Amino acid sequence: MTLTEAPPTPAAEPAGPPVRKPSARRRLVPYWLLLPGILWLIVFFAVPLVYQASTSVQTGSLEQGFEVTWHFRTYWDALRDYYPQFVRSLLYAGSATVLCLVLGYPLAYLIAFKAGRWRNLVLVLVIAPFFTSFLIRTLAWKTILADGGAVVDLMNTLHVLDVTSWLGWTESNRVLATPMAVVCGLTYNFLPFMILPLYTSLERIDGRLHEAAGDLYATPATTFRKVTFPLSMPGVVSGTLLTFIPASGDYVNAELLGSTDTKMVGSVIQSQFLRVLDYPTAAALSFILMAIVLLTVTFYIRRSGTEDLV
Repeated sequence: MTLTEAPPTPAAEPAGPPVRKPSARRRLVPYWLLLPGILWLIVFFAVPLVYQASTSVQTGSLEQGFEVTWHFRTYWDALRDYYPQFVRSLLYAGSATVLCLVLGYPLAYLIAFKAGRWRNLVLVLVIAPFFTSFLIRTLAWKTILADGGAVVDLMNTLHVLDVTSWLGWTESNRVLATPMAVVCGLTYNFLPFMILPLYTSLERIDGRLHEAAGDLYATPATTFRKVTFPLSMPGVVSGTLLTFIPASGDYVNAELLGSTDTKMVGSVIQSQFLRVLDYPTAAALSFILMAIVLLTVTFYIRRSGTEDLV
């Protein structure tokens, strides 16, 4: 080939099969799959929420009827009259959440790393209370904490009630109808909601990380503090949310195990809806509770710094 001759043109590669765009029907398949869930949220969440919002700004009575007058002062009146119940609800729910974490983390750790072939049996025992009515489980605590019962006698013998009475959680030698009884009921009823997320998070941790920490001369306490607990933080956050949110709105434990001095805001909402029949105040209380819980949860998630949830 001389310098003036052009280089040979390379042979054109055979064209591949034409790319077919998905049909419009196929593109809509994911949206059709989402449709049942969206309809469920609209019918059972969005519509009732809008209805409750309109109820909270109504005025009137049951005899004359209620009408939307945009009376936003109902929110201020509800918060002014029932702020002790709001504070009490957050305090009881927070105490129960901390107790659930203290009791649930060792059990979840045991199931994840030490249970061996007994793992499934222990998990069944954890969820076994769900097969019994929530109401029956709460009523059982009236027998457990009854005056003169074995639990109260043991606490008296160990002088535990002296400390709890000084803290204001019990009254003299009585546990029922006190804040401690309500917190015990909340802790028991919501403990599985803490254990299961913790177990799921701990079970995903690679055991070789513990071996590597031991090879680097880390003590078991250091391994737990530097490896296990940080990696289980998604479970800790999930468990605390699943415990705190329903506990803050609970009223069954306060009604059955507490007294008039231990009423939570859930009890007030239930009374306003079903006894007093003051629907605007009940709706306003519900929205205030929802806002407080939402702000608390948002702040907690941001402070926890877990990338899996933020």
